Amino acid sequence: MEARTLPPKVRPGSARLDLRGPRTPSSPLVLTPEALAFVAELARRYTPRVQELLARRRERQAEFDGGRFPDYLPETVGIRTSEWTVAPIPPELQDRRVEITGPVDRKMVINGLSSGANVYMADFEDATSPTWQNLIEGQQNLVDAVRGTIRYVQPDTGKIYTLGPNAATLFVRPRGWHLWEKHVLVEGQPVPAALFDVGLYFWHNAAHLVATGRRPCFYLPKMESHREARLWAEVFAFAEEALEIPPGTVRATVLIETLPAAFQMDEILWELRAYSAGLNCGRWDYIFSYIKTFAEHAAFVVPDRGAIGMDQPFLAAYSRALVMICHRRGIHAMGGMAAQVPLKDDPVASALALDKVRADKLREVKLGHDGTWVAHPALVPVAREVFDAHMPGPNQLHVRPPGGPPRAFDLCAVPQGPRTTSTLRHDIDVCVRYLEAWLRGVGSVALYGQMEDAATVEIARSQIWQWIRHGARLSDGTDLTLSRFERLLDEEMTRLRAQIGAEAFDRGRWAEARALFQRACTARRLPSFVTSLAYERIVTLLPPSME
Repeated sequence: MEARTLPPKVRPGSARLDLRGPRTPSSPLVLTPEALAFVAELARRYTPRVQELLARRRERQAEFDGGRFPDYLPETVGIRTSEWTVAPIPPELQDRRVEITGPVDRKMVINGLSSGANVYMADFEDATSPTWQNLIEGQQNLVDAVRGTIRYVQPDTGKIYTLGPNAATLFVRPRGWHLWEKHVLVEGQPVPAALFDVGLYFWHNAAHLVATGRRPCFYLPKMESHREARLWAEVFAFAEEALEIPPGTVRATVLIETLPAAFQMDEILWELRAYSAGLNCGRWDYIFSYIKTFAEHAAFVVPDRGAIGMDQPFLAAYSRALVMICHRRGIHAMGGMAAQVPLKDDPVASALALDKVRADKLREVKLGHDGTWVAHPALVPVAREVFDAHMPGPNQLHVRPPGGPPRAFDLCAVPQGPRTTSTLRHDIDVCVRYLEAWLRGVGSVALYGQMEDAATVEIARSQIWQWIRHGARLSDGTDLTLSRFERLLDEEMTRLRAQIGAEAFDRGRWAEARALFQRACTARRLPSFVTSLAYERIVTLLPPSME
């Protein structure tokens, strides 16, 4: 890693920093005094703004709880109705037809970059359990990936993994504004996790990327308003100036994965117009946000999560609007995740899963999306085949879906479908399994032919909370009560213990996972994020000013 000196814009010692995380193998390389000073400067400048934005989120949710529904902002009508475009798409980002995502562990970074996809999104958020070691080693993995030196040896087989030719373009997804990095304090306050993730990556890699004809690229998650996008634009502008990177070098795609943000897509692109790489249909978190937005309203109780497909009117309106707005503004409209995982020992189930992927990608490309996401390397050729057949150019910015902007009613339409005990049991099983793995530091888990991450678990646990809160009528004619849920949870935990084996079960973190899940499903008010609750269980703090 190249030695770097502090630029004039970053004043050493301008903000008191306490490093509370334990030493990891890559700490000396990643947590250099200069890199930490850069992170501290970001935190000093922007933490108060993050706090203000989060306070506004809480106020807005209280308004939703009280009966006010999301709608377009009257004060920004001029942005929505006027003609403008974002900065031109750089040549190397013109074609993004297949993107793959995954955690920042070393093997996955290599496999993702070598998968044949156009883009690999290294995910510090939904696919990574933010243990201190995962975060620091993940940053080192990206440093090595950017320089092409990343290498991994499989411990049990000795197999060597290195980057293949024509590696994918690297995008990085930091954690969202709602999360904090409690292992690093600046002026006694935890650093916003987003600034920690972006700060370290930018410090170590931005100059090298630019020197080798590339650029820092990001995916920005969980935003709820254009003001949150404005803060990202200010962070990028400062980082570029501080590190003497040409203005407008950064590119960032925003995941539209909250219902409030769906009403501000034009405004979000406007705020990031110098840096925009488009919008993405983050549909799993979007479904979770829909449930959370209407949590206190019995009329908005949703069906089984498996029944909430893109054919539901509220999702169809959202994806059509995203394509329409992006293309009007001259930028990519990216499709959503195919979370299926091929099952080697079940060719029939795998074939059915691939058929679902093809149908989903065909829907996206015909609607006008310029690319799509997959969760497994085996799905890259499947998605590419569909997009190659129906999108001969590098993108399809010329496509304009018919109709005007969706009405608020369309974006809020209640999804229809069954609510079944079998889905309830499945969701209990998946959530507990995922949370147990997350507590052990594993943030992406293949379960029952699907890659589960924090987003899909958020849907399941918030859905169960909603069903209990409103005594939802299930398809068998009974209502879901708290006592019935707890009985089913007991039964599923007993079954899991028998399946896993008593000794292995007791060695794991199953009791903690169950307690977290039960709390997330039965709290008086819906917890905003289950990972925020779980984070306290993986924090490993040293005394102040120690490493």
